[in-house]
Amino acid sequence: MKQLLEQFFDLSIMAEVFPLLMQGLWVTLLICLCTIPVGLASGLLAAIAGTTRQRWLRWLVVVFVDLFRSLPPLVILIFTYSGLPFFGVRLSPFTAVCVALVLSMTSYFCEVFRAGLESVSAGQREAAASTGLGRFTTLAYIVVPQAVRNVLPDLVSNVVEVVKLTSLASVVAMPELLYNADMARAATYNATPMVLAALIYLAILWPVVRMLSRLEHRSAH
Repeated sequence: MKQLLEQFFDLSIMAEVFPLLMQGLWVTLLICLCTIPVGLASGLLAAIAGTTRQRWLRWLVVVFVDLFRSLPPLVILIFTYSGLPFFGVRLSPFTAVCVALVLSMTSYFCEVFRAGLESVSAGQREAAASTGLGRFTTLAYIVVPQAVRNVLPDLVSNVVEVVKLTSLASVVAMPELLYNADMARAATYNATPMVLAALIYLAILWPVVRMLSRLEHRSAH
């Protein structure tokens, strides 16, 4: 038991590496702030584009969604960071991580929003059209708000997954939370920094997960 505590729960090492992990947490949060709003917005736009009467646009959305839902985010990140330079495009690690996550997020959020849009009955659109509202106004004030409310638990669940996916940034040596924890583990020859990183993730995401459970329970009733 003593060896277990020393290897995984050494309080002196936790205190020593805590500032380093806080620096990594800031990078993690910055990635989230730059990618989650963009992913949500682009996912909604893609879902709306997938409902248009333009057949070529609908097929374009289908191909995009199927492609990026089929590819692991890690593969997208490696291609974005290491593959694009062969085409004359060189991105910084931060930009590459953001682009890769947004591409992956957009495909998933698009499907969530599409389900939400389809859950709004056609009668809502017909009623709006009968009052003289245009398609854009109907979408903005009637369809989209109801669609978002219907799929809110799924949206929150996907956001939680995105926060955890930011750990992929360690692959391109971005000093995010997990990367800094791994560096501290290597320097101290102790797993305590990884445990501390897990506790930080838990402190951030557990309240969101509990809120998600309440949303799902409320939606079920």
